[in-house]
Amino acid sequence: MAPTSSFPIIDMGLLAGEQRPAAMDLLHDACENWGFFQILNHGISTELMDEVERLTKDHYKRVREQRFLEFASKALEDGGDAKAAAENLDWESTFFVRHLPESNLADIPDLDDGYRRAMRRFAGDLEALAERLLDLLCENLGLEKGYLVRAFRGPSTGAPTFATKVSSYPPCPRPDLVKGLRAHTDAGGIILLFQDDRVGGLQLLKDGDWVDVPPTRHSIVVNLGDQLEVITNGRYKSVVHRVVAQPDGNRMSIASFYNPGSDAVIFPAPALVKDEDAAAGAEVYPRFVFEDYMKLYVRHKFEAKEPRFQAFKSMETESSNRIAIA
Repeated sequence: MAPTSSFPIIDMGLLAGEQRPAAMDLLHDACENWGFFQILNHGISTELMDEVERLTKDHYKRVREQRFLEFASKALEDGGDAKAAAENLDWESTFFVRHLPESNLADIPDLDDGYRRAMRRFAGDLEALAERLLDLLCENLGLEKGYLVRAFRGPSTGAPTFATKVSSYPPCPRPDLVKGLRAHTDAGGIILLFQDDRVGGLQLLKDGDWVDVPPTRHSIVVNLGDQLEVITNGRYKSVVHRVVAQPDGNRMSIASFYNPGSDAVIFPAPALVKDEDAAAGAEVYPRFVFEDYMKLYVRHKFEAKEPRFQAFKSMETESSNRIAIA
């Protein structure tokens, strides 16, 4: 296991002072060489974070724990097919909340009113933080302020897709057999994670080694998705990550995905296409509609991302050839 001592941790409070250039350099390096980083002093109230954590853990205990235990006992029952079944199993209990373009928070069963109110406030703060981070990325990339936020807005709604996956990773009796969450890259844009500060398990793949993402109280872990890799033309890349099941403790994970709108057209920012590529009439990454990418992603989530990009690149080439022939 690679050490975590060099894992990038960025104090966003430094962005308002004399140390801003150094903090921006650290952010750029984190995006370019890690695809993951942790932020402190991000502006979200610690009281709100504590409330969300308490309510999330209470909700799992009251509503979801028994369901998960029943599922888990069936999934790992003794038998010759247990290993094969575990290869396609994630040891997690989850539910999803959609925020944008329209919220479904009021429609999710089993949430009490206090939990709904806290989640609504938390989502609003995370949305603002995601947009602030995207503007900081624009600054480091030499893009006009607001470019990435606008790139995520679909033409029909004028809004991104923004949703939260609330997960619990209960103690696993066979961590040798099953992952908490299998290795993958995230399909979307920028992901903001509020994770348990007591129970670890999140790892990213860097230079061939799995690196632990250190649990840090009141921090937000940020990682970049496939769409930012395309828009930045590979300057910033999405990174393979996983959750390792733990024999003890119940890990909380609240991951919020600030993604393009379903009908947003995603393509490399012209300012980031290298001169030699432009001269050849080529972009390194393809152009596609985000919804089309997601349809492909859901079938191949736990596979390498490069064939997904290549599939859309091939579609572009075929389309261009048909136009040329015509």
